[in-house]
Parts: sequence; structure tokens; C-alpha cells
Amino acid sequence: MKILMVYPRYPDTFWSFKHALKFVSKKAAFPPLGLLTVAAMLPETWTKKLIDMNVERLNDSDIEWADYVFISAMSVQTKSVHDVIARCREAGTKIVAGGPLFTTGHHEFEGVDHFVLGEAEVNLAPFIADLEKGQAKPLYESNERPDISCTPVPMWSLINMKNYSSMNIQYSRGCPFDCEFCDIVLLNGHLPRTKSKEQFIAEFDALYTHGWRGGVFVVDDNFIGNKKKLKAEILPAIIEWGKTVKYPFALNTEASINLADDEDLMRLMVEAGFDVVFIGIETPNEESLVECAKYQNQNRSLVDSVKKLQQFGMEVQ
Repeated sequence: MKILMVYPRYPDTFWSFKHALKFVSKKAAFPPLGLLTVAAMLPETWTKKLIDMNVERLNDSDIEWADYVFISAMSVQTKSVHDVIARCREAGTKIVAGGPLFTTGHHEFEGVDHFVLGEAEVNLAPFIADLEKGQAKPLYESNERPDISCTPVPMWSLINMKNYSSMNIQYSRGCPFDCEFCDIVLLNGHLPRTKSKEQFIAEFDALYTHGWRGGVFVVDDNFIGNKKKLKAEILPAIIEWGKTVKYPFALNTEASINLADDEDLMRLMVEAGFDVVFIGIETPNEESLVECAKYQNQNRSLVDSVKKLQQFGMEVQ
């Protein structure tokens, strides 16, 4: 089986970083982590290729080579997704679609042969089994929140890391909060599900072994969703790993503003190599925070919280 994994193009907006990337001679900010992880879940006997359309051109010959084209995307990539689907239909190549865009709105996309919605750890294996029997269904979906402690290391061999300004990995899924404007809890739930320290360090090892040195974005929706495990297991493991390889990565992630309330956690994060954290401020207006249910930002000085994070050694974005 020949599988072509396609990551559609970002439009020329904030999401593409098109002009900023020229300053660092890179073609894209981050590789398509979801597709690289799915690739590692496919049978070893299948031949896999990946084309990130933000890095290279998708040629007709690529589509014609494949038995199936796997597409994953976010809503900002919708226009490019429609273009890819049309090209696959014209070439007669079957399409498998999954990821955030399709999970929240697959009815909007005609011409897709198979939708694998929700989290791949649940729905991908049944699809593969049916496909190998020649009985694949049009739709596979589940609301189950799987244990991600068995999620494989992404298949980094499918990309040229030199095209990207940073690598990315995932430690957890889910967020304990319920901000009105955010679809994270719809996709990943409220209860943070985490990887083991051994698993997470194995992902650092894989990046290091493939030659990466530089920025690594931990893409979690809220990295500090499970503070206890971070402080007791994960961050100490990252610190020890970093010592053995002389700290090859500059780490950054996303977290809620209450990170500023936990000095021990901030110290451990900085010691582990986290020098940048993205915080969802949204607005200093208390009424607006109530309206959008961002309760974790209420009844505090946001300026003081940001200053405290900076004082501990983290740039706040």
C-alpha cells in the first residue's frame, strides 16, 4: 500500500509566517505533527511519503503514485483542502481525511472516501483493519478519549528538518478550563491526558538522534493541566536528560496564567529549558472575561502575573 500524506497550505496570514520566515531562511514554522504521528501508526509494510505544501509543491505525479492520500488540516487551511480534494478526485486517487478540521465539520467536504474522525488512537486501527479486508467504511468516529501513553514517536524520517524553524512534540491533550471561544475541550476533553516520562524523553531522543538542535514547541493546549505530574516526574526527567546532552533544545509551550501562582513549577520549567511561554490573556476587561468564561484570568493583576513569569526567566507571548 502506497500512502501519500498531505498537509495543505496555510493562506498568507499570521498562520503562514511567510514573511518572518525569510529572516531565518526557513520555509515553514513547524512540521505537521499529527500526520507524522499517524504515519507511525500505519503498518510498517506500507510505503509512506509526506508532502507539506507549506514547504514543497504537491505534483500530480505524487497523487497518481499513491493508493490513498491522507489529509489532515485546521480550519485556516480550508481553501487548500478543497483544492487537494479536487485534484485527488481528478486523478482517481482515494482520500482519507482526519484531524481537527474534519472532526468538527466533515459534512462540509464532498469527495472524501473515508473520514477517520476524533483521535487516531481509537479510530485508525479499525479503519486499517477494514481497509486491508477491502471493507473500509465511509466514516469512523468516536467520542472516546484514549490513553495516549501508547502513542508512538512521530515518524521524523518523512521530513527534512532543515525546512522548519522549530520542531514540535506533544506531552498532553485536554484542558481543565472551558473558555467559550475555544474548541480544545470539544476535540480533546477537559481532563488532561499525559504521556509517561519515558515516552516523552523518547520523543526528545528521537529529535536529537535525527540531528535537530534548536527550538522545540511543546504543543499542548495547556502544558500545566496536570501540575503534580509535571513537578514530580516530567520536568525532573527533562532536566536530567538535558544535562546528558548539553541542553540542545530551547523549549516553549502554552499555559494558563495561573502558572504565575506556582513558583516551584516556574523554577523547574526554566531549569528544564523553557524560555518562552504563550499565555492566553485575551482581555483585561473583567466583564469580557466573565462573558467568555475565562475564569482563570479573573480577580488577578494580569500585568503582575506576566511580570512574575518574566522575573523567573520566561518570555511571555
